[in-house]
Amino acid sequence: MTEVVSPDALPARLGFRMPAEFAPHDACWMLWPQRPDNWRLGAKPAQQAFVAVATVIAESETVFVGVSDEQYENARHHLPAHVRVVELSSNDAWMRDVGPTFVTHPDGRLAVIDWDFNAWGGLKGGLYFPWDKDRRIRRKIAEILGVPCFAAPLVLEGGAIHVDGEGTLITTEECLLNPNRNPELDRATQERLLVDYLGIEKVIWLPAGCYQDETDGHVDNLCAFVAPGEVVLTWCDDENDPQHAISRDALAVLTRATDARGRPLRVHKLPQPGPLYIETEEAGGVDRLSGSRPRRPGDRLAASYVNFYIGNHVVVMPLLDPNHDDVARARLGECFPDRKVIGVPAREILLGGGNIHCITQQQPRP
Repeated sequence: MTEVVSPDALPARLGFRMPAEFAPHDACWMLWPQRPDNWRLGAKPAQQAFVAVATVIAESETVFVGVSDEQYENARHHLPAHVRVVELSSNDAWMRDVGPTFVTHPDGRLAVIDWDFNAWGGLKGGLYFPWDKDRRIRRKIAEILGVPCFAAPLVLEGGAIHVDGEGTLITTEECLLNPNRNPELDRATQERLLVDYLGIEKVIWLPAGCYQDETDGHVDNLCAFVAPGEVVLTWCDDENDPQHAISRDALAVLTRATDARGRPLRVHKLPQPGPLYIETEEAGGVDRLSGSRPRRPGDRLAASYVNFYIGNHVVVMPLLDPNHDDVARARLGECFPDRKVIGVPAREILLGGGNIHCITQQQPRP
């Protein structure tokens, strides 16, 4: 069995830290969508979108896709041969949130942080029940890789945090301070745990995430580090759109903030797609089952170009709105001059409640 390290042996005190997503990777981990009460038409359209994402990332690094036994042959058939398919049971397909947060050590060691997970709110606003299979994924991957696993006393999803690799973490109050996650932990206690387990030195708190984001405002849909001292931010110019105030308030925090090394932050604005809404036909293709979030015609989607994945040589961004796709791609190209920005049609992923960053998790190179 993989070693489960005592909470008394804190990762940061042992020299581990969480690298930035733009640092070199050894691999990317994903999960295979299949649940019919979240993905329309038996998840077939979503599976094709996941294949497209995995194929592009595999140009840049090894890709592992975790698949249930009943979907193994189907996934193996559709995914490219060089994408590695492993049997890994899950409740859904959001590897960013249920998968490992990897930390590295200067001596070359890799380790996993095993946060607690309650499906984005547990029985008080969570998105599905049960989540028992998701809860085991981090330890299973640690065992597959043969690396230590640090069990952290904090309910946290990977999409709720973003780091610069140089001591700074960014998150939202809407998510981490939501009473459906850690009602007994105040801001200072959560900051201390993030310091102890990720080796960071400073937390920048944004007020809220994107409008109608069902994850309770994950930061990876609103704001992300693209380099030390630089972030991208979802932006909306329409003062009548609720997203405008959210982005404006986030910008106010970011422009006043400095990172852990005392640098002011440079903010790159990415236009908001749409607004986009679930169409009647799309909602009709989703099964209605107890214990899961319904998909209703006319519901607004929390669409964002910030929900991209940074690979070793590529940046994989969602294509969501022909009116804004090219502008978003050009601005990301300016942020990542040494990487190729590749757009993948991603509405099917968005219909499930997230996007490209939400379905991926980088394994850093030690």
